[in-house]
Amino acid sequence: MGREAKVLQLFKTLHRTRQQVFKNDARALEARIKINEEFKSYKNETSPKKIEELMKVGSDVELLLRTSVIQGIHTDHNTLQLVPRKDLLIENVPYCDVPTQKQ
Repeated sequence: MGREAKVLQLFKTLHRTRQQVFKNDARALEARIKINEEFKSYKNETSPKKIEELMKVGSDVELLLRTSVIQGIHTDHNTLQLVPRKDLLIENVPYCDVPTQKQ
């Protein structure tokens, strides 16, 4: 696969991940603008080393978003309801809507 194809694939993957991670959050979905700006700012980059470095950063960001970001919804003044995606839940670490009190 050519370098241009890999860059385009990363661009599309970042946008798909953004849509999944920030689903139903219009303000956070505006990260689309930042992704587009970053790719446009390096549009004319020709150094293979710099392009590989930028691709690594983009891939790391996508992985971080996909594996570490959980949405929270303000339900009260001091309360957040976490909305984990199914792919974030690990089978041996159950998620509980109502945390237990430590004794």
